[in-house]
Formats: sequence, C-alpha cells, structure tokens
Amino acid sequence: MKPAEAYILNKEEPFKTILLQVQQLIEQHFPQSVLKFKWKIPFYYLNDKPFCYLNASIKKGYVDVAFYANGNYEDYNEILISESRKKVKSLRYFKFEDIDSTILIQILNQVSSELIG
Repeated sequence: MKPAEAYILNKEEPFKTILLQVQQLIEQHFPQSVLKFKWKIPFYYLNDKPFCYLNASIKKGYVDVAFYANGNYEDYNEILISESRKKVKSLRYFKFEDIDSTILIQILNQVSSELIG
C-alpha cells in the first residue's frame, strides 16, 4: 500500500470516511491527478505541480482540503479558511455531511485551470 493511501485508510472515523469521499471526488473529476505523500500528508499533483492536499487534524476535529490560492476566490470567501496562511486556503469538513461536492469541484476546477492554464 502506498503511504498516501495508508494515511487515509488508517485514520479513525469520521476522518477516514471524509478523506475517502474527497479522494473519490478528486480522482473522479481529475483523473490526471497524481496522489503522492509529501510532508507526511496526501498531496495531489497536476502536471507535476501541487494541486491540493488533504490533512486530517485529529486534535481539532476536521479534515482540511487545502490548495494554493493564487486566483480570485471571492465567490467562496464565506466558506474558505485561510487562518493566517497567505497563499493557502482550504475547505474544512467536520463530518461527512459537510461535504458539498459541487462547491469542492467548482473550487478545484478553478485551481486546476490556474495550474494548467
């Protein structure tokens, strides 16, 4: 088993279910993405460039789906978390039901268009 997959499968619930759902959505909508294990977390790459990463914060009780936000994300300001991060924004999921797949894919489409032009 690859380290990124082990990271996901070895998490306790509800983190594992959230991570698996996000993984499935990313791989379904971005089949060209490559899942790697960088900085001890699952990291997706597009065209050899960092696309997004998944981080389960067990102590804080959420999963972050984070990406480098170089573009304009004003439509999503109310739901994106930056927390003193200058270039990284994230969607934060505390439970499976928090995942809005439409918004996740819309944001990731915007991120991917910035990466691959």
